[in-house]
Amino acid sequence: MCSSDLTLVLVGLQPFLDRLQALGYAGIDRPADYYGYSLALGSAEVNLLQQANAYRALANGGLWSPLHFTPGEPQEQPRRVLSAEAAYIVGDILSDRGSRALTFGLDSPLATPFWSAVKTGTSKFMRDNWCIGWSRRYTVAVWVGNFDGEPMREVSGVSGAAPAWMQIMSALERGNPAPPPAAPAEIVAANVRYANNTEPPRREWFVRGTELSLVETAPAQSLKPRLESPPAGMIVGLDPDIPADRQQVLFRAEPRKPSLRFELDGRFLEIGRAHV
Repeated sequence: MCSSDLTLVLVGLQPFLDRLQALGYAGIDRPADYYGYSLALGSAEVNLLQQANAYRALANGGLWSPLHFTPGEPQEQPRRVLSAEAAYIVGDILSDRGSRALTFGLDSPLATPFWSAVKTGTSKFMRDNWCIGWSRRYTVAVWVGNFDGEPMREVSGVSGAAPAWMQIMSALERGNPAPPPAAPAEIVAANVRYANNTEPPRREWFVRGTELSLVETAPAQSLKPRLESPPAGMIVGLDPDIPADRQQVLFRAEPRKPSLRFELDGRFLEIGRAHV
């Protein structure tokens, strides 16, 4: 399970879906259980304008308003969909070229000479790739793909959409780029170090009152066991065309302890085996 899936397990499907809809993703209109945890990986279909306006809300400090296409249109009062602190921290993460250097290098189509926050994405079978980001004044979203839906070959977000995004953003900011955004009053910086030097020390932003100075792994014996598989709310269906003994569900809990036992419908399950 990847980090985005784990985050969604902690947040919950319905709160996450509510937030997406508040950000203007009107096409994500089915119940949360329909999408499941794959929603964290982009299983729902969205369009370029919805993506651009959601990122625009991050650029505006968590304030969302409808898009307008002609001068003089009546402007609706923006509504808050994210806290200013959350929007700032997300922007700081997406603007940190050092954290993505291991994957993309320091000199990539995402590394603008001015402050910008940016994210790429590639859909299944490389049918689409995206690059969306913002500076202090502009939000730019680029989609690359075939209009007939045919997959592309060896084209990802950073190689397909990102170069176009960089050129557009650089042209918009040419001559007088805006400085980085100022941190909200309730955001504070703190030096963080890692036990056993598992990672280099760094300076991070926190919402006031949540700062920490040391990150260390908790001893296994101090952790309360938690069920990792199957996830909460999972619906299991048996395929009538597959023998029942070949259809199994993995039960897993962390941390693993010799005394840990699974009980299902009044019977204890045998440790080390998957079960129907």
